Amino acid sequence: MIIRVTIGALSLAILAIIMAVAILKGFKQEITDKQRGFFGDITITKNDVSSSYENTPIALSQSMLDSIRQTPNVVDVYPFASKAGIIHVNSEVEGVLIKGVDASYKQDFLSRMIVEGDTINFDAENANNQVLISEQTASRLQLKVGDSFIMYFVQHPVRKRKLEINGVYTTHSEELDKMYIIGSLDLIRRVNNMADDEVGGYEVRIQDFTQLQNTSFAVEDILPQPLMATNVVEQMPDVFNWLELLDMNDSVIFVLMVIVALINLVSALLINILERSSMIGLLKALGMRNSNLRKVFLYNSMYLIGYGLVIGNALAIVLYFFQRTTHFFKLDPSIYYVSFVPVQISWYEVLYLNAALVGIVLLVLVIPSMLISRISPIKTIQFK
Repeated sequence: MIIRVTIGALSLAILAIIMAVAILKGFKQEITDKQRGFFGDITITKNDVSSSYENTPIALSQSMLDSIRQTPNVVDVYPFASKAGIIHVNSEVEGVLIKGVDASYKQDFLSRMIVEGDTINFDAENANNQVLISEQTASRLQLKVGDSFIMYFVQHPVRKRKLEINGVYTTHSEELDKMYIIGSLDLIRRVNNMADDEVGGYEVRIQDFTQLQNTSFAVEDILPQPLMATNVVEQMPDVFNWLELLDMNDSVIFVLMVIVALINLVSALLINILERSSMIGLLKALGMRNSNLRKVFLYNSMYLIGYGLVIGNALAIVLYFFQRTTHFFKLDPSIYYVSFVPVQISWYEVLYLNAALVGIVLLVLVIPSMLISRISPIKTIQFK
């Protein structure tokens, strides 16, 4: 029974460790991808003293844009502009911020977030009047795909435009869904009387997010003095500081599970030594050394560890791929920003976790195995 309990405890320990790491990593990746997808990795804007939802118009030359695109780790650069406005429809009003993009903007992220309709079709004649609104805004204003509404742009004098809903999206982030709608960059240019080459800013997409800070510095070195490059971590410090705090959960779960595994393995080893005390005494009387005896019991412990790890890893892999393919375990998106439990882990991380657990356990098991040296051959044989 003690052997079965030990194997079961080890299996549950490695299962809990792998799934905890996979869930926390998947959760961080999902939230990070949403922030990156909506705002870009690096934003180029004019360095204004006053803070506003609308950026001062800027224009970079083609040679400057090419230099940024040739910066290591940079994938592409897209123009955008934003404009505050008020939606008036069905006797309701709602203040929003319209983010304008053009045909060069890759709408892959928006395509994944669409729940009804489609992304903006820039090839259509009415592309400048198409918008995407969030599911939260659509529900509050009782709107659906194909409906139109009047939007009043906050400026002097106030301008209004009739816009048509081409798609409904949801990011499950209340701040984003409540504030933003997506529209055409040309629409904002016309409303703000901007030149054809002027934009509110540029979004820079990068490949390796771990090099975000270095890439931000490299991009900023290229820009002229009035402009600045701000990365998404600096734009959303609260979100990313919160995600960093989650790393502590990995360590806590790992320590707790290792302690559980150690308690069971140490108990199993001590019970095994006590049950085999007569055998130990007899082998000592025949000339077997304490070190060799300790190796025998440690090898037996390694067998139990291996057995438990095989079962635990198998369960973890099955559960991991089951959740990735079915999204069976759900979450409240209003609290967690995602509608399901995201999981993500690499093979080398699984191997690292297994190796760390085995190394720590074997190192600690050396201490109780020293009990063998205190067993007297004379007393054990006499007792038998």
